[in-house]
Amino acid sequence: MNPRRLPEKLLPEAITPFQAVEAAYPEALARVVEALRRGLAALVECPKGLTPYVYKCVRDRLKSEGLACTYLDGRGEGAEGEGALGRGLMAGMVDALRDAVRGAVDQRVIVLPHLDLLTSSTGTLTTEAREVISLMYENPSLQWLGFRDPSFPIPRVVTDLFPHRVSLLGLPRERLAQLVTRREARKLGRDGLDVYALYSHVSGLDAVRLRNLLGALQGEDHPVDPSAAWRWLREATVEPGLSLPDVDLERDLGGYAGVKKRIRREILDVVRHTAGLDDPAAIERAEALVPRGIIFWGPPGTGKTLFAKAMATALGAAVQVISGPELKSRWVGESEARIRQVFLRARQSAPSLIIFDELDAFASARGTYTGSGVEHSMVNQLLTELDGFRANERVFVVGTTNLVEALDPALLRPGRFEFQLHVPYPDAADRDAILEVHDRKLDLQMSEEARAYAVRQSAAVHEGGTPWSGDHLQALGRALARRRLRDGLTGPTTPADVDAALTEHADRPSLTAAERYVVATHEAGHAVCALHCPHMPSIDRISIRSDVAGALGFVRYADPAHRYVVTRGQLLDLLCTLFGGREAERLLLADLSVGSAHDLRRATEVARDVVGRFGMGPDDLEVRDFGAGPEGNGHVAEPTRARVDAGVRAVLEEARARAEAILTAHRGALETLRDLLLTHEVLDASVLATLE
Repeated sequence: MNPRRLPEKLLPEAITPFQAVEAAYPEALARVVEALRRGLAALVECPKGLTPYVYKCVRDRLKSEGLACTYLDGRGEGAEGEGALGRGLMAGMVDALRDAVRGAVDQRVIVLPHLDLLTSSTGTLTTEAREVISLMYENPSLQWLGFRDPSFPIPRVVTDLFPHRVSLLGLPRERLAQLVTRREARKLGRDGLDVYALYSHVSGLDAVRLRNLLGALQGEDHPVDPSAAWRWLREATVEPGLSLPDVDLERDLGGYAGVKKRIRREILDVVRHTAGLDDPAAIERAEALVPRGIIFWGPPGTGKTLFAKAMATALGAAVQVISGPELKSRWVGESEARIRQVFLRARQSAPSLIIFDELDAFASARGTYTGSGVEHSMVNQLLTELDGFRANERVFVVGTTNLVEALDPALLRPGRFEFQLHVPYPDAADRDAILEVHDRKLDLQMSEEARAYAVRQSAAVHEGGTPWSGDHLQALGRALARRRLRDGLTGPTTPADVDAALTEHADRPSLTAAERYVVATHEAGHAVCALHCPHMPSIDRISIRSDVAGALGFVRYADPAHRYVVTRGQLLDLLCTLFGGREAERLLLADLSVGSAHDLRRATEVARDVVGRFGMGPDDLEVRDFGAGPEGNGHVAEPTRARVDAGVRAVLEEARARAEAILTAHRGALETLRDLLLTHEVLDASVLATLE
């Protein structure tokens, strides 16, 4: 017989909530009864709705042992004859507890169904809590049966009274078949009940809530397509604060083929493989291989949270997105309580996925905190929750961060956040695929030329000073969509439309004719030097239109063919090109502007690295690492430092002289390019090809 699918005839005809509790938790109930029979106090952790059913099951078993129970729920008569509703439920429970402790003469079990409400506190204990604790310690001969909801923390001084503790959270998979009736199984498909499929939907429920949901199942018997019943069941199990995302890994996320491949291979494919197994032992082994903790790290705006939602969609998991800073509280214990609540909701809605956005906001390496130190307790609580998963529990935790190196090392060990995935800024192919997604969703009707133009434009640094991210590309798509709506455009989106969307709100300075002449000369100098340096990437665009914030003009290059290996020839060509703007001004204007300040600073940094770090300086300087930066060679002797500085000067002067020679030899091309820039302001690669 297939252990995944039970024949309908093996399922019960009917089952009451009390029978469901007996069937779901027989071992736990037996342990509680055995502890009480031996005179030991027992604490049961379970949802509030489960408490009365568990109590009845325990009470019925205790009757055969000759033990009576006193159930203190605060609904009895008070000392003055007032009902609990008139005096308050808490006061009624405290009065009843006082009478039970000081009036008990026979052996009986004192049952506290609301122990958590009586003693719960995230800071200073209330007056009622202090009295309850005092009363519970007053009569050592009493036997206690306490109930606590996992949502409410209780003080250690209370839990110490209970040497025997039982947790009834979720459902044991091996007991699930006894909790489903034949009528309900018929609503979920043909050929019996798929136990493992059902467990993946309801593992976080307790037995009573499961019976309530299954009893409400509607639809035809033995449907050919039971997806509607499964979908209703999935939606009904989602706790408030969680949602079922609809983000397709391929349809809604463009590019990032490597990131998608790792998500599929390391997580999704393993889960799908597990779903196709029949042997329980093989299923357990496969389940243990699925990473439960995942870190998506990389710069802002690259889609880390979107990747997590796409993963949740593929897993059929509910999602709750938690902002790291929002978890912090100034009240003692409240931050840890919030983390407990997050994991409790996730377990009750399993399969589920928790996304801790900006995880580093509270989970930085312990010992680095400068505030109140609440982060230390929050990290400890997070570690406790991560270590508390059952082997077959379908709860995944994703942390997103810009600084993975700042996270506490204990979080990154195997078994916790063991799967780490870098989501970088998108390259040209990724940007093209992302734009294609937004083109389809926003009905932009982008032509091939328009999309290619947008990809080239987004190769530069964004106005915010960072490379273009997925968020920036989405903003561009939305700007295009607003422009089409506002201007009533219906035809294809053209490169001119893209350019307008990028520049129509740009805060451009108004240059005089003389200033435009200087800027055009400067950028033409960079371009001509780059065209005659064999190791420089090809030029994609030249502009004197102030398209980039903080720059009056720019020369943008295509993505380099070699992105990870940098040679001496490339560095020397870069230095020559950096001097091109300054030397063009000297040659054509017989003057210099301050526009070369950034070029000089960068050239000096590169030259220092060439000589001081990479051992590529003059031949008379020994090959070693002298340290980077102006102060980096402070560990060497003064004569050696002077030789290093001399080497830097020599490299810079050689690059400057090379730029001067190139521009002098190609003065005609330099002047032609300057004049074209003054006329058109923006030139692309096709125009530059005629100058080579």
